[in-house]
Amino acid sequence: MQPMDMRGLSPAPVTAFTRDGEIDHKANAKIAKWLVSMEGVKSLVILGHAGEGTFLTEDERLALIHTYVEAVDGAVPIIAGITGEGTRVAAEEARKCKAAGATGALVYPNHGWLRFGFQKGAPQDRYKAIWQESGLQCILFQYPDATKASYDLDTQLAIATQEGVVATKNGVRNMKRWYVEIPELKKANPKLQVLSCHDEWLLPTMFDVDGLLVGYGNIAPELLIDLIKAGKAQDYPEARKIFERLLPVTRGVYHRGSHMEGTVALKLGLVHRGILDHATIREPLKNLGEKAEAEIFAAFDAAGIGRVDQLLAAE
Repeated sequence: MQPMDMRGLSPAPVTAFTRDGEIDHKANAKIAKWLVSMEGVKSLVILGHAGEGTFLTEDERLALIHTYVEAVDGAVPIIAGITGEGTRVAAEEARKCKAAGATGALVYPNHGWLRFGFQKGAPQDRYKAIWQESGLQCILFQYPDATKASYDLDTQLAIATQEGVVATKNGVRNMKRWYVEIPELKKANPKLQVLSCHDEWLLPTMFDVDGLLVGYGNIAPELLIDLIKAGKAQDYPEARKIFERLLPVTRGVYHRGSHMEGTVALKLGLVHRGILDHATIREPLKNLGEKAEAEIFAAFDAAGIGRVDQLLAAE
């Protein structure tokens, strides 16, 4: 197996819908082609939270994979969020995603664990079953420390050293754990690629990672690519400068009442950048209202992040 190279930016794109709520394959292909046109984008991760993946039918999910695979034309791997509750269900989901053209799997925890916690050994078996059934390269997904689906270090180490696991998307959001656990993961598997997904406060994690796997990558990929470069160079002043420039957008998109509102805000950001014509979402997401829309648009203006067509015309 040749591991996916994720040492850069891996955006987690939104799913574009038509105004009547059906998947807009033309608009999704436009998002994909725009993102992969930038040097430094290493993969596209679809069907996750930002992509409203659990709000799509199975047929819609597989059709969207086909659209993305065709749009990128081999430029980067397409990674599918695997969210099925049971281990067998998740493995079957992964097999179908592989057949549709996916290369990797972002393996979500069984969502029942968010409420009840997990039994020892169950997460490892989930990854093993997905890999054996599908052959999709797996990404260990570490949930926030505040949830019961956040894996302890022993569980992370067991998963990180299993066959087929090539990276970890770490969103623990507890820096005490981050500074202890990330070095241990790298020690156990030096080839493991460490990806931060701390969209709302990326700066503290930028100097320890191989890349980012973030919904944020939808709306400001150019600046996030520069932020990754600064982090890898251990150039704190430059990283801080980029972080400060992004801060109005970070606040407008992610410092909201619910992280789910960030998905809606991402679509509004893409409207402001001229990538989408409208920000249609699916229930249970709700529109944010005109006041929030104006705040988000103003944040992009404050950060100097313009429309994509204007940037292309200026080149």
